[in-house]
Amino acid sequence: MARDQAVRLGRRRMLQGSLALAGLGLLSGCGLAPLGLQQTRIPRIGALRFVPGDPFAVAFLGGLRDLGYIEGQTIAIEWRSAEGQPDRLSGLAAEMVALKPDIIVTATTAATQAAKNATSTIPIVMISVGDPVGTGLVASLARPGGNVSGTTNVAPLLGAKRLELLKEAVPGLGRLEVLWNPTIAGKTQELRETEIAAQSLGIQLQAVEVRVPGDLDGAFTVATSEGAEALIPLGGPPITQGIDRIVAFAAQARLPAMYESREWASAGGLMAYGPNFPDIYRRGATYVDKILKGANPADLPVEQPTTFDFIINLKTAQTLGLTIPRSVLVKATQVID
Repeated sequence: MARDQAVRLGRRRMLQGSLALAGLGLLSGCGLAPLGLQQTRIPRIGALRFVPGDPFAVAFLGGLRDLGYIEGQTIAIEWRSAEGQPDRLSGLAAEMVALKPDIIVTATTAATQAAKNATSTIPIVMISVGDPVGTGLVASLARPGGNVSGTTNVAPLLGAKRLELLKEAVPGLGRLEVLWNPTIAGKTQELRETEIAAQSLGIQLQAVEVRVPGDLDGAFTVATSEGAEALIPLGGPPITQGIDRIVAFAAQARLPAMYESREWASAGGLMAYGPNFPDIYRRGATYVDKILKGANPADLPVEQPTTFDFIINLKTAQTLGLTIPRSVLVKATQVID
């Protein structure tokens, strides 16, 4: 009898196992995994930028890692770049929307505008835009409204601060040339701040428009013919793309110059003062985290920069025959010597 019971128990267990395997097969045939074996869906991000090789990827991914997200493991990212060609942005934005990501992350104003034109429902995290209110990307910094929020690279009185530091480094400065592109968001405000500061400091300012790369040669000619004693490029394409040409001209013409970010000073520029751009990109990751956890971009205030870099290149100062006063050196966050 004991032997018969053991046989019946063995048959029952085999039947249960067969039913379990059949259940797995049915679930698999339906495209479903059984409870406890289903894979957790990871968030999908679309990342649209104007040019490749910018600090976006390194700093943004670093910010995500700080928050526990790892690309390819706990978060998926679809990268797209316009390769510096503005006319490609709208097509790339439409392609991005078709992928149906949870969030679209954009670097620069142009990329953000293209994404906003492509969707009013997918949340957009903008990073390092110029003038989000003036360009209509958000209703206000405090209450963005709509589906867009993130970080701006514009802070009040940046233009004035750059000129004040340049004047302190070059006390006899009397004539200044400013290179700018009026089509870049935020640059009109920055130029106006610089003009006001120039008036208060007794400096004659000449603003020269650089809308396309070919305008740089004309700008250099104006600086030479008009007797400019210093130079300030306000950045943005095509000025930023001409960094090597501008730095080389300033050295050849022996013009002290103030630039907008550390990349210029690293390339041989005399001084640079501006937002810490890697910090801006890292802060963008916090918006992704908040939105994935349920926050509405309409209610997330746009952040202005709070951390600034002031870089002085003493090698360039020596080449120019310029002695930087100690009162200026002590303000620097980095000195290249």
